[in-house]
Amino acid sequence: MGSHEIRFSLPAIEIAGKVWGKPGELPVIGLHGWLDNAATFDRIGPQLNNVHLVALDLPGHGLSGHLPAGGYSLWQQAATVLQVADELGWKRFALLGHSMGGIISCILSGSLPDRVIGAAMIDGILPVTGEARDAPAQMARFFQASQALAHKRKPIYDSLDKAVTARVLGGASRISRDAAACLAERGLMPEQGGWTWRTDPQLMLPSPMRLTAEHAVAFAEAITTPTCLVLASEGVMARRELLLERIDSFEHIQTHRLEGGHHLHLEEAAPAVATIIDTFFRSLT
Repeated sequence: MGSHEIRFSLPAIEIAGKVWGKPGELPVIGLHGWLDNAATFDRIGPQLNNVHLVALDLPGHGLSGHLPAGGYSLWQQAATVLQVADELGWKRFALLGHSMGGIISCILSGSLPDRVIGAAMIDGILPVTGEARDAPAQMARFFQASQALAHKRKPIYDSLDKAVTARVLGGASRISRDAAACLAERGLMPEQGGWTWRTDPQLMLPSPMRLTAEHAVAFAEAITTPTCLVLASEGVMARRELLLERIDSFEHIQTHRLEGGHHLHLEEAAPAVATIIDTFFRSLT
């Protein structure tokens, strides 16, 4: 099943995306991870049956527009998802989220059960949290980094191959070259005879404010709609023991554990991930 491009002219920003399936099937909004884009679902999107998947380039990512200074937060991204759903005329919809997209899916599911039919998350559900007492120092880091951003320049690569290599070596988690190339194709643009990232540099700034652990867990515990979580054996969540303990306590969330890295849905485990998610979405209809 092939995909096609889609665009949304929202009040404050232009949002791009990729679409698999057709109207009348289960409406699903796909949400990628931090610094990734809608191409993150290129391997599993075609494998989902009877699903109308609209995978977004979230603000600041891929082919979508950028926001003004200080504009990026989990709740701001979640609000954009709701704007897109309204543009599509979807009163209720399901979610498919990887990493940051899974966290956004958790926030929306816990907040708006009347809108969310169900959510499938891939190696992402709870955000990195902070202590309330650390908020002033966290905000200071954000302000300082924001001011320094004006003096930084994006890297320019003289070939696509070198850009893909930088993505493989520079990420916070292991990623295969094929998966990096898939994401880079949508995430790069020509610049001064070479290539640079389309991504908004503001996305590299420290978060100005972090939810506390109590806040984060409250969203997950508030979920009442069907929820499925795929955990990667070598993903970013696997390194957070306390987080895994919390996830084990969420008996209302189906949890599947697969061998693979953080981008397992774009790598060898993609068929297994697609099968789990396809089965989950079938259960919603």
